[in-house]
Amino acid sequence: MSSIRISLVCLSLSALALGLSSYMTAGLIPLISHDFDVSIGLSAQLVTAFTLPYGLLSPVLVGMTGHHDLKNNVCVYLGVFVIANAACVIVPEFYSLIILRAIAGVAAGAFLACGITASTRLSTNENKGKSISTIMAGMAIGTVIGVPVSLVIADHFGWRSAMIIVSILGGIALIGLSLCLPALPSTMIKSEKSRFALLSEWPVVRVLLISLFAAISSLGMYTFLSPFVSAINKEAYVTVYLWYWGLGGVCGSILIGYFVDDYDLKKILFIILGLLLLSFLGLVLLSHIYLPLIALPLVIWGAVGWALQVPQNNELIKLREDKGDGNLAVGLNQSSVYLGGSIGSMIGGVLVSYGAYPATLPAYFMLPVIIALILLWTGKTKSSVDG
Repeated sequence: MSSIRISLVCLSLSALALGLSSYMTAGLIPLISHDFDVSIGLSAQLVTAFTLPYGLLSPVLVGMTGHHDLKNNVCVYLGVFVIANAACVIVPEFYSLIILRAIAGVAAGAFLACGITASTRLSTNENKGKSISTIMAGMAIGTVIGVPVSLVIADHFGWRSAMIIVSILGGIALIGLSLCLPALPSTMIKSEKSRFALLSEWPVVRVLLISLFAAISSLGMYTFLSPFVSAINKEAYVTVYLWYWGLGGVCGSILIGYFVDDYDLKKILFIILGLLLLSFLGLVLLSHIYLPLIALPLVIWGAVGWALQVPQNNELIKLREDKGDGNLAVGLNQSSVYLGGSIGSMIGGVLVSYGAYPATLPAYFMLPVIIALILLWTGKTKSSVDG
């Protein structure tokens, strides 16, 4: 196996560890709460401690260090992530754990942005999309398969065992990248003023806004998938429906790589957003006919929700690669996704608090998808006119 192939495999393995670390904490809250003798509410802040720095601080870190060799950044960020997770295993008290989760969150976000950029630097123009999809597939597998498995292990051996799993996976990937990833000199302009100039360019901002509104819908609705199913049938086994969504996510993040390099990105995005809209419509209509029928829209929703970020990141890298700040653009895109998920969860909570029936929530979450489609259409129209 060539060094480049090993590097891509290690980047995917790293993404798997990130997916585990990002999403398994919610399932560990009861165990951590009992271990440190703190409330469930306080333990839940471990999720915020990871996701907030991930979304807000990691792009700043990427922008500040973007002039360094990309390999160095990849290895340093992954190393910090691994060390922070390993330190969680021996942490003596709760507030130290929160600090370590925040450090891990910043490092994870910065690593993913640089890792995606590195994967495209290692690939030919015809395979950049496949490289990105490989990393997103690692994230999806870590989330969908790895999280349940790690939680089962944690139930038997304690929550710290889940952190050990993440550290081992990340450590193996770090060794592989240190040995096999070639030097990737930065092409970023060193001027402080120019580093964030991409935010003044509408094509970049439009991509970020599409990610934001799509995440408001997809991740926001996912937060309420369990209440949605339970509202229709209190006896339903909710986990099965979560697995339908997750299975779709794994398939979508893998399959999108076979299309994104060969077809127009905007057409792919139209199809993805259109299917997301139709899947929400299907949830509303089919759930009231016979609940198991929602399996199909759930699989489609999971597939397109996870697939979306492959063409989005590919588009950003194409827009900014010659400026040398593609990794920063990708970092900002990941922040848009996390911010969108937070906004979507908040919107769903407000709707339910003011009397919205959980079974109708997909109808409300169709609106942000429509806004994303409008943004995509106006961009396509403008491009056609400019052309």
